[in-house]
Amino acid sequence: MSDNTSIHTPDEEENKKNSNLRINLFFFSTFILFCVMIIRLAVLQFVEGPTLTEKEAGSIVKNIPLQPNRGTIYDAAGVKLAYSEPTHSLYLTLMKDYSQKSGMKNRPEAEIIAEDLLAVFHKYGKPDQERISKEDIIQAMDLDYKKYAGYMPRRIKMGLTAQEIAYFSEHRTDFPGVTIEEESVRRYDPDTVAVQTIGYIRTFSGSKSLDKYRKIDESLQSEQTQNPGLIYSEPEFVGFDGLELMFQDELRGKNGYKKVSINPRNMPEDIEDIIPPEKGYDIHSTIHKEIQMKTEQAIMEQLNWLQTHSVSGGTHPNATTGFAVAMEVKTGNVVAMASMPDYDPNMWETGSVSPANWREIQNIYQNGTIRSFNPGKKGSHPESVVLLGSVIKPLSVLIGLEENLIGPGTYYTDTGATYFGKEGHKTRVQNAQGHAYGGMDPSRALEKSSNTFMIDEIGLKLYEKYGSKSIEVWDRYMTSFGLGISTGSGLPREWKGRKEYINVKQAGSVQAAMAYASFGQQGKYTTLQLAQYAVMLANEGKRLKPQLVSKITDQQGKIIKTFEPEVLSTVSFDKSYWDVIKRGMKTSVSSFEGFSYSFARKTGTSQQSVGGKMIDNGVFIAFAPKEDPVLAIAVVIPEGGFGSYSAAPIARKMFDAYDQVYGLDGMPKGTSTESLSK
Repeated sequence: MSDNTSIHTPDEEENKKNSNLRINLFFFSTFILFCVMIIRLAVLQFVEGPTLTEKEAGSIVKNIPLQPNRGTIYDAAGVKLAYSEPTHSLYLTLMKDYSQKSGMKNRPEAEIIAEDLLAVFHKYGKPDQERISKEDIIQAMDLDYKKYAGYMPRRIKMGLTAQEIAYFSEHRTDFPGVTIEEESVRRYDPDTVAVQTIGYIRTFSGSKSLDKYRKIDESLQSEQTQNPGLIYSEPEFVGFDGLELMFQDELRGKNGYKKVSINPRNMPEDIEDIIPPEKGYDIHSTIHKEIQMKTEQAIMEQLNWLQTHSVSGGTHPNATTGFAVAMEVKTGNVVAMASMPDYDPNMWETGSVSPANWREIQNIYQNGTIRSFNPGKKGSHPESVVLLGSVIKPLSVLIGLEENLIGPGTYYTDTGATYFGKEGHKTRVQNAQGHAYGGMDPSRALEKSSNTFMIDEIGLKLYEKYGSKSIEVWDRYMTSFGLGISTGSGLPREWKGRKEYINVKQAGSVQAAMAYASFGQQGKYTTLQLAQYAVMLANEGKRLKPQLVSKITDQQGKIIKTFEPEVLSTVSFDKSYWDVIKRGMKTSVSSFEGFSYSFARKTGTSQQSVGGKMIDNGVFIAFAPKEDPVLAIAVVIPEGGFGSYSAAPIARKMFDAYDQVYGLDGMPKGTSTESLSK
């Protein structure tokens, strides 16, 4: 009999129970695992989320610039004229938000920090140092982030004393965010050598009025796209004038930087890395300290003499400024460039000057050999650039010869005065002191500085030949000799001069403009332009670039770049024309008595009205030796009287100084034992 009923053994029952238990354990374990995961996710989101977000933000790394080490500017003999010395500065990094926008509740704390810093500065700072105020500290802290991001350290004070450094080092916990950083301070030769040519420094934040730094601020501050070493920081010192500005990129080097992690409040946390700064290149100028000092001394002595001795009709109390340039004829090297009086540029140590110092230097800090500026006297007085007067006459003669208005042997009778203009409205012009020199050729006209010859034989004849176009012809010659255009020196903000002959309305007519221009009363040009012009007369037509630097070297002395003589342009005249003017450039100047070399020279006396009275400005150019010129010199003394008495004595001392150092004949005469003090 068959039976379909299933029968379970005890073992099968036991296996079934175990299987059910395992299934139940699996589902229970899975449930527990999901519960743990859900709880963990909740903890991550609601408990640990802000902390993780802050850590993620803290992974943002910013580059904080470290001041670059500025290169040195040397004179031609290796004397340091501008150099950097180590100093210690106090920086403060804000540890809280003190801004008006969101941190006003913390402002009282910032006030306390400023007061505490001020107390230390007053107690341990230099007694003779200009006192810093609480307001100065608050301003430097930049609480509203106008200059700096929150993570950027703010420079509060430079030049800390040893006592200040020791105090802050011992009380670090009392001054959170305060660090002492070693950086450099710019120093200048205490003898104040060619200070307006060397220039000075200011902070980058205070230099954005210059196009160079404004453009840097606009285009080079992106840390994402630029090498961090090229990014300028607000408190960094930069060249603001002279060679300091002209060679800013070479002198600067590269700043170092700290890699600092930043938290969500834009405040620093950890320093990740430090990249040290790279020192800039050194600049070797062509200025020679001994020649420069003798030039400066000669100007100041001559000004004093003019103010106290009767010459050219009386004393000259308003002869208070003087300008001189010495330029080598074959190289273009400028060995002396003096704008006097000068000043001590070390007063720019902090990047600015006090109101009292500014009042003292505001009329002398600019370079009067390349710019025109007000002398600061009451009334309408000549600026640093004056009409060039009779020093134009060698060029006037060259123009006359080249345009076939005169020949080398042209005969002219000088009666002491001449006339031009329409009948019934003629203008009379006479020679200096009304002298009538009689018969003369072009060379004698130069020697005697005949105004009448220049007007009758050149100015009026040029007008007769070209009519209204004569101004354009005259201007072409002026430009070819570098008068009215840049000298090419590269010095910043160089003035191109003023071509007054273009202003026909002021002159009265084209004919009048040509008449006055022919003897130097229609153009104002800088002393450097006159020196370059004198070089062209000496080398017969080559317009050389005035070189102010001979080479650039790195910190190991390796030459990075050299500067060779550079001819900017040339004019080609018949050799006989140059001979004519060189024969004529022998105006009598008593200050050159006993001079060992033959030399060519031209005195100049330009006139202008001051307070309704005509005054004389002294101008002088010369080069020596005459046969094989080595050095050309230009001197300008506003309100100094006749150039032969006011400017020529300075030029003589400059030639002598060059002869001592280099030798006008190639043989140095030895270092002078005279005092170089001013």
